[in-house]
Amino acid sequence: MNKEFFDALDAIEKEKGIPKEYMIEKVEAALLAAFKRDNSGLSNCRVRLDPEKKDFKFYRELTVVDEVQDDKTEISLEEAHKKSRRYSVGDIYEVEIKTNNFGRITAQAAKGVIIQGIREAERGMMIKEYEEKKEEIVTAVVEMVDPLTQNAVLELGKNRMTLFRAEQIPGETLTPGQRVKVFVTEVKKSLKGPTVSLSRIHPGLIKRLFELEVPEIADGTVEIKAIAREAGSRTKMAVYTSDPNIDPIGTCIGPKGARKNKITEEIGNEKIDIIKYSDVSEEFIAAALAPASVISVSPVADNDRMYRVIVNDDQLSLAIGKEGQNARLAAKLTGFKIDIKPASAENNETEAGTAKDEDTIITDAHEAEAADAAEAPLE
Repeated sequence: MNKEFFDALDAIEKEKGIPKEYMIEKVEAALLAAFKRDNSGLSNCRVRLDPEKKDFKFYRELTVVDEVQDDKTEISLEEAHKKSRRYSVGDIYEVEIKTNNFGRITAQAAKGVIIQGIREAERGMMIKEYEEKKEEIVTAVVEMVDPLTQNAVLELGKNRMTLFRAEQIPGETLTPGQRVKVFVTEVKKSLKGPTVSLSRIHPGLIKRLFELEVPEIADGTVEIKAIAREAGSRTKMAVYTSDPNIDPIGTCIGPKGARKNKITEEIGNEKIDIIKYSDVSEEFIAAALAPASVISVSPVADNDRMYRVIVNDDQLSLAIGKEGQNARLAAKLTGFKIDIKPASAENNETEAGTAKDEDTIITDAHEAEAADAAEAPLE
């Protein structure tokens, strides 16, 4: 163990950010294991590295006793007092171990443990770094896109991670060198190292983008209550503020739509509907069905999670949306089952006591969530 070794630890600390104390602890453990392996009769020993003196020593630990029963693990108080009067029964007395093969043990053990220690430390630092970024946005650079799978390899600082095709926004084409924002959904430990899951379709990406772009959301003046998203197509977001002097929708949209437009550009021009949240379920459901105009919203008897919505006949297709998307997102956003009926069907039901199946559209929030795994709670 020489000066070059300790200088190498200093260099590792500076270049890789791995604390020297961490590496010294790992090297001490490796040296001790190697020494015990070569000296099977010695179990009660320890090694101490001294960065100041740039040296290390092995010690045998003996327990101070009145009467020695085992001279391999014990030393008498009388004998210990020959070195120092400070020793008492029960103290640990250290005896330096001299050996001629320190160099061989050091070279073999230190080399392997430094390499392994660097790997473990880098993994640990990476896990810690991204655990802190879980459910947050990070900016990455596209390094390459696999032509077969379309999975993208991203550079995040010194790390490379995969953004799988299933987590990319439908219809978007990523290109090498492109800077993209991704949402960290999960960080896991594995035998091959930490696994960081990234997404551009998660509703949390929308929430964090608005937090970055809208100061009133970042400081809590305006609150995002719920988000329902079908990535690449449309998002509905419910916002609320307790401040009567602030328009939460206008605040999120920004002057001339600047704030919202910047976010839609980041997510491939995906449409974003921003609505005002209400604790009154009927009001919330009516707002969620925008841009359709609603005549009435009323709870269905014997089902506290289902509401009937009446719209003018010319608003029915708008309320339902293309392929049922508007109604489906409204159900996901509010968490209610929504029964949408045209006014003419309601009138017929009042007159005849029933309605035709084709005159009613029922959207279930739970079915919608099952159909779209991108929905997740917001925190």
